[in-house]
Amino acid sequence: MTISGVVLRAFSVLFFLSVPIAVAAAPYAAMVIDARTGKVLHSRNADTRLHPASLTKMMTLYVAFDAIERGEISLDKMVTISRKAAAEPPSKLGLKAGQKIKLRYLLRAAAVKSANDAATAIGEAISGSEAAFARRMNRMAAAMGMDRTTFKNAHGLTETGHLSTARDMTTLGRHVFYDFPDYYNLFSRKQTSAGTKTVSNTNRRLLGSYRGADGIKTGYTRAAGYNLVASAERRGERVIATVFGGRSVSWRNARVAELLDMGFDRSPSRVAVVKPRRPVVGGEALPGKVVRTTGLVTRSPRPLGRPV
Repeated sequence: MTISGVVLRAFSVLFFLSVPIAVAAAPYAAMVIDARTGKVLHSRNADTRLHPASLTKMMTLYVAFDAIERGEISLDKMVTISRKAAAEPPSKLGLKAGQKIKLRYLLRAAAVKSANDAATAIGEAISGSEAAFARRMNRMAAAMGMDRTTFKNAHGLTETGHLSTARDMTTLGRHVFYDFPDYYNLFSRKQTSAGTKTVSNTNRRLLGSYRGADGIKTGYTRAAGYNLVASAERRGERVIATVFGGRSVSWRNARVAELLDMGFDRSPSRVAVVKPRRPVVGGEALPGKVVRTTGLVTRSPRPLGRPV
């Protein structure tokens, strides 16, 4: 090898080492939609399967909201924390094995603080185990048309095969907003009580700096980079923007703000809202519990008047 070749190779190695690992390991992907219609306004690598990190918790919470509405579990259900849930790495609420806490506080901790121990505890409380809950997450994803998503856990920490796309996560964010409007406010809380402590929102910087922003979910792992699904409303228009593979919190937030601006610029002022069709997926019956998974009533017409 020539002297110039040695110098060039050394320079390349130094350059690689100077780049943050998250940048080197996490490809960039993005998607922007008009939430009112689902129309795609911008996309880049939107169908590339990547690590979603804690964007996963959007589905964890979606399934939990669905289970609550179906009567499978109550917000005031006292959940006993397992050793597995307590042992999850940060970000976490700091729950202890054997501790009892209401489901409502676990939901807040997962949505606001992105607590991994809370997410695992939610899955175990609803399906009996995190593995069974992940199967339910996958059934829900399939029913939504999230064809390139596979969940392996409830929290989003890196695991082989646990992958999604910018398009699928944008679809999920839209469903969260339209399917559960009574719970959506969780994602806009800058702080909230999680029972044992007050927790701050991992998305509070964007919520505080971008006019109209009211959610939804951040995510970060070394393999994923800095991810975010963000939703904002202005003048009756609503845009959802997703970024995978951000270089840092500030870079990600700046890029998402640019994408949201792009979305508002490209969205019509007035358009008929076409809500996504809410998926119907059965739950998993626990011992001593009967859960109806078929024959759900989707329409209840008013009875005809009695003939005179």
